[in-house]
Amino acid sequence: MSDFLDVVNFVGLVLAVYLMATMIVAFFREDNSIIDIVYGSAFVLIAWCLAFMWPGWNERQMIILACVTVWGVRLTTRILMKNWGKPEDFRYRAWREEWKKNGMLYFFFRSLGQIYTLQGGVILVVSLPVLVVFTTTQSPLEWYNWLGFGIWAIGFFFESVGDYQLDSFIRNGENAGKIMTGGLWKYTRHPNYFGEATMWWGLFLVILGLPLSEIALLSPITITFLLTQVSGIPMLEARFAGRPDWEAYKARTSAFLPWFAK
Repeated sequence: MSDFLDVVNFVGLVLAVYLMATMIVAFFREDNSIIDIVYGSAFVLIAWCLAFMWPGWNERQMIILACVTVWGVRLTTRILMKNWGKPEDFRYRAWREEWKKNGMLYFFFRSLGQIYTLQGGVILVVSLPVLVVFTTTQSPLEWYNWLGFGIWAIGFFFESVGDYQLDSFIRNGENAGKIMTGGLWKYTRHPNYFGEATMWWGLFLVILGLPLSEIALLSPITITFLLTQVSGIPMLEARFAGRPDWEAYKARTSAFLPWFAK
């Protein structure tokens, strides 16, 4: 347990340095939505830092390292390309305008706390399967560990394909002002959010059976709660509330778990 706590402290320090550097860049660019770009890459950074600290990887560690790397690089690349050359995201812009009313010092510390420190805490908790797999005694893979890898693959499919379908829809000028309702979006209003939560449930199963694996249960619980109840679905859907086309789509389509349209 002491080794695990040492690793938590080490990862916390790495995250603090990484996110502080991000905040400095964001301050000069006047764009706090940069945090969305570095979110995925932060997990990749954590995974590879731990991988180099514990050489001679076993099968389970290689699975976790590969999954986190593929997911994190894809997510970071996608958001970077999506946001390149665009102004600050509307959510961060609204906070900027509100917080600046109380002065730059208030804006700085509010951004530090509500955006960067909070995000760092979320990343640390969600990355618990990575921390556990590199700091505890290993055991042979069981059938439920392989099942976890399969669940991760399903989640990756939903997130990556859902993102691709949405980006293609948006790039088509004929869809301006319309709501995406086809492809995977026909079965869930948020296939990308469902995919992300599913991936972390899968990674939890990959490490299930290891010492301290019960601690890692906080990872999928946290990301699922945030996406469904806090910053994911509620915040995004509030933008469309009241639109007739949105309300009709909402009435016939599952919010999170994929299912056939009503």
